[in-house]
Amino acid sequence: MLDNLVAYLDSIRARDPAPRSRWEILLYPGVWAVGLHRFAHWLFQARLYFLARFVNHLSRWLTAIDIHPGARIGKNLFIDHGFTVIGETAEIGDDVTIYQCVTLGGTNPTNGQGGKRHPTVRDGVIIGSGAQVIGPIVLGERARIGANAVVTDDVPDGATMIGLKARSTLVPAEEWLKEFIPYGTPCDEPCEEIASNGTRRIEELEAQLAAMRAELAELKAASQAPVRRNGTDS
Repeated sequence: MLDNLVAYLDSIRARDPAPRSRWEILLYPGVWAVGLHRFAHWLFQARLYFLARFVNHLSRWLTAIDIHPGARIGKNLFIDHGFTVIGETAEIGDDVTIYQCVTLGGTNPTNGQGGKRHPTVRDGVIIGSGAQVIGPIVLGERARIGANAVVTDDVPDGATMIGLKARSTLVPAEEWLKEFIPYGTPCDEPCEEIASNGTRRIEELEAQLAAMRAELAELKAASQAPVRRNGTDS
């Protein structure tokens, strides 16, 4: 058990440059939330639903992270900071990283797939802060969900999703794949290529705005100039 705990803490340290030691990581709310969830999930599987919910509410009060006791979580889940919600039928694989204010939310129980209302997150997925992943969808292995993205459709293996509604960055996974990308979004050349169209459009709008300002200044100057009538100024 101690070896498993050390391996878990080391997996977090590999993804987070902030802690100076394992002792610091033991104070992380995400570590406490996952640990308390393991106990709550054991109670839930034993059909001790009230006790499972009690542990869940205690954990939420202590950590600001709400993980339903029914959620199934694999190894080395790292929840960085709090205010994250994980629903009852969510399934999370190994080595998943979730940043703050993320929701793994559900759909209406009447239109779920066999009671499955929440997402399935495969191994190695990174979900950026503020992302909303909704419904019984699947996030493929090593997928990256950008900050504040809203994902309602399945995500292929290795894809990076951004925006609202989330869309793929179209960066081939085999061309841009690292062991770990903080916050779920690459920040070098691929992002520059993706943003080039938007940047160009912003530059065009800024040029149009500058031209309009210049034209407005000319009209204002012309309206304030004295008008000559019959050889005299008026």
